[in-house]
Amino acid sequence: MIKEVKRHITRETERVLWARSAGRCEFSGCNRILYQSPITKESVNVSEKAHIYSVSEDGPRGWGPFTINKGNLNNASNLMLVCHDCHKTIDQDKDGRRYSAELLIEWKRQHEQRVAIVTGIRPNKKSHVILYGANIGEQNSPLQVEAAVEAMFPEWYPAEERTVNLSMSSTHEDQTKEFWKTESDHLRRVFSRDIRPRIEEADPYHFSLFSLAPQPLLIMLGTLLTDKVPVEVYQLHREPQTWKWQSHPEGFCFRVNQPENVQHDPVLLISLSDRINPTRVTSMFTGNISIWELTIADCHNDFLKSQAQLSMFRETVRRLMVSIKEAHGQGRPLRIFPAMPVACAVELGRVRMPKADMPWIVYDQNNKAGGFVETIPIIGGENG
Repeated sequence: MIKEVKRHITRETERVLWARSAGRCEFSGCNRILYQSPITKESVNVSEKAHIYSVSEDGPRGWGPFTINKGNLNNASNLMLVCHDCHKTIDQDKDGRRYSAELLIEWKRQHEQRVAIVTGIRPNKKSHVILYGANIGEQNSPLQVEAAVEAMFPEWYPAEERTVNLSMSSTHEDQTKEFWKTESDHLRRVFSRDIRPRIEEADPYHFSLFSLAPQPLLIMLGTLLTDKVPVEVYQLHREPQTWKWQSHPEGFCFRVNQPENVQHDPVLLISLSDRINPTRVTSMFTGNISIWELTIADCHNDFLKSQAQLSMFRETVRRLMVSIKEAHGQGRPLRIFPAMPVACAVELGRVRMPKADMPWIVYDQNNKAGGFVETIPIIGGENG
């Protein structure tokens, strides 16, 4: 009886393996490039073809379903393209328990599916990746490029190998006027240098923004981008920790609380990540104020899960700005006290209409100062 099948793999089968694997090791977690020396970077074939079900009936995983048609053991469906080290690791499992056929089949499927998804993105799905981080209190805000790019797939892919980084690290503390001036001046400068030319070139005319920074600076960045530029604004979720958008929570809605008296200077509390007690704001002013509030039923710092919620936020804010202007007039400044996710902060700035909206004065909660501090004025189309 035949106990072992010949290890003859056709050139056509090899081509299929290389195409489906994108020339990378299919062993889970390896992903090593197989057409280049890892040391000299010279072009060299370092690939090996590992059988899932063995060519020998007595092999670690036997013939399995190929017992009836053993000639198909050398087909692409039963082969993995791997590096030498991973092939050796698989072969050392003599009884096939640690690296079972079912496990290897699943690894092969996942790897080839990932290749199909990534290479299947249309050429018009290019997007400039923007990273913007600034100090938040005593914490810095590191942004990982790999995690950001992973969140974009399969809807978008990076237009350039290098990202557009708008970040800086100020030596000033964020309760000081110097901090806000230094950071806002830097943001305007790098935006004009790195973003505006890409907007004007319009190739591609799309941006993906990943940011972790104080809310006033994010609002300002939104006003620079405007809603005329197509931007996908991402939110870093806490549970699970990822930039990828999650499913939309059922029954979610925003709520607007209007003041009984609109004769005084307007103030807007954005109570989303946390509830802002109105007394914390009224104590800052000697005269009366008219408090408007944008809020939700359950305020917490990880409520924003879906793109649909962010779209609802934009629509609600746009209508709210019209209502406040109609009640108080366009000449009065609107003082904004925000407690919201970073994506909402950016979108708040993007929906602003420079010629139609009231001047904004944006505040920021600062623990060292013991409350809110005035930060950045946004007047007309310019940030003062």
